[in-house]
Amino acid sequence: MSKHAIKGGEFIVRATEANDIFIPEQWNEEQQMLKQTAQDFLEKEVFPNLDRIDSLEEGLMPSIVEKAGALGLLSISIPENYGGLGLDFVTSMLTAEIVGAGHSTAVALMAHTGIGTLPILYYGTEAQKEKYIPKLATGEWKGAYCLTEPNAGSDANSGKTKAVLSEDGKHWILNGQKMWITNAGFADVFTVFAKIDDDANLSAFIVEKGAPGLSLNAEEKKMGIKGSSTRQVFFNDCKIPVENLLSDRGNGFKIAVNILNIGRIKLGGAAIGASKAVIGQSIQYANEREQFGRPISKYGAIRHKIAEQAIRTYASESALYRASQNIDDAVQSLEASGMEAGQAKLKGIEQFAIECAILKVHCSEVLDYVVDEGVQIYGGMGFSAEAPMDRAYRDSRINRIFEGTNEINRLLIVDMVLKRALKGELDLMGPAQAVVQELTSIPDFNTPDENELFAAEKEQLAKLKKALLMVAGAAVQTFMQSLSKEEEVLMNIADMAIEIYAAESCLLRVEKLVSMQGEAAAGIKPDIARAYLSDAVDKVWKSGKDALNSFGTGDELRMMLMGLKRYTKQDPYNIKEARQKIAQHLIENNKYTL
Repeated sequence: MSKHAIKGGEFIVRATEANDIFIPEQWNEEQQMLKQTAQDFLEKEVFPNLDRIDSLEEGLMPSIVEKAGALGLLSISIPENYGGLGLDFVTSMLTAEIVGAGHSTAVALMAHTGIGTLPILYYGTEAQKEKYIPKLATGEWKGAYCLTEPNAGSDANSGKTKAVLSEDGKHWILNGQKMWITNAGFADVFTVFAKIDDDANLSAFIVEKGAPGLSLNAEEKKMGIKGSSTRQVFFNDCKIPVENLLSDRGNGFKIAVNILNIGRIKLGGAAIGASKAVIGQSIQYANEREQFGRPISKYGAIRHKIAEQAIRTYASESALYRASQNIDDAVQSLEASGMEAGQAKLKGIEQFAIECAILKVHCSEVLDYVVDEGVQIYGGMGFSAEAPMDRAYRDSRINRIFEGTNEINRLLIVDMVLKRALKGELDLMGPAQAVVQELTSIPDFNTPDENELFAAEKEQLAKLKKALLMVAGAAVQTFMQSLSKEEEVLMNIADMAIEIYAAESCLLRVEKLVSMQGEAAAGIKPDIARAYLSDAVDKVWKSGKDALNSFGTGDELRMMLMGLKRYTKQDPYNIKEARQKIAQHLIENNKYTL
């Protein structure tokens, strides 16, 4: 990558220019057409059939997957020479977002296009790719991914499924059990992770439907995403050709980690699509439902909910496309340096694995907030299975568990940042030391330039980053090698980083939008950025305080708490007024318009 290009995780110590990010207001004509295609697909094939889908009607979901394939929705990221559209990562994210409103169908499609297809696309031999990818691209064959086991969830590398080479050396013999396998009931191609002999690390294998020794349990009965096929998969002396080893022996764990990075950010995109759909339903219901002689959308408590749904979703979306463009830029740079396209995409995504984890957590938790408030806006009807919030509420909950639990992802955020710092890939030491020196110096009373757009907000963000560096630096110094055991502290630090990234992304998006269209045309969006930042400051303060109080003592603790207070001090801001403006705009339009 260019030495000037921002690196993954570097947002903590480096300011980003608004013109360097991509914002959804920049979609080109081709992208808008794909967006419309995906929306039309949901309107025609999915929304009228939600009850049939949730009943797991035989053959229905496979037929929907095939129809998506015929429209090109399964092949956005697949190179043209394998029958795909060969489009960039940002465009694939747009499709993921739109499809994300499709409940169980979204799960089936995302599993197929992501974990079901990408391991073979990125790690397969040319022969493997030529055999499988064109049929996966059209949906003729459906893909599934077999990683999780009864005793190997978050600790995926502890899986017990085994593979041994047959005596004649022509086949791998698999034995083991996998569970929670999405699309298992109709999949034609399974990517299966197992350990060869007594290897320390997993290997990956391609197993076709109908392989001798492959069997499925009955469909799982789930809280939500009921229309998604989820089964246990068993391998009893399952015999597959020796050439179906995927990549090198022992490379399975690396494959799993890299594919999960993609899955995390794509899940974030799908969660945003689901959030927007629920906000639209919430607004329409609030405008239709009357109490005490007027629509409930006239009441401040309901407006607060609608505005907050929109604020958090807008921030999530801003962060998602910022990271997506960073990934595309990294991929293009790596390809320009001579790296093969598939490897460049994997490396580019790996470079921003920290942001992928941040987005997985933030977007899934925003969706949970949005659906919960959606139920509340609907009131009694929100609790009825006849109204849309029932399905939305139940379906959302899995997202905090999928692709690594949010707790695991929080721990990963800090772990990856610190490992990159130790390797010299990320300069945290210099900025952290500067913060320590600043704490013992006279505070800077310079005021931001009032003529510069968002100057005060940018200064506030810079201080939040100092707060993060102070707390993280103190934790590292206190715990040293045992920091990994202090999970509560690590999650506090992760929460600080998540809020900073989302708040900065939201502000950068609005700043770029204003530079493109003018402040008047931006409408309520500056209010959204300021409202989100105002709450983010309080969340950073709370997480930082909790962390410091858990390990600090004496005068040093008092000094750090004073520093935290300095860095999270903010000018008075009427957030109620901002929320009312945001809600009024949405209510007048009777839909999510941001």
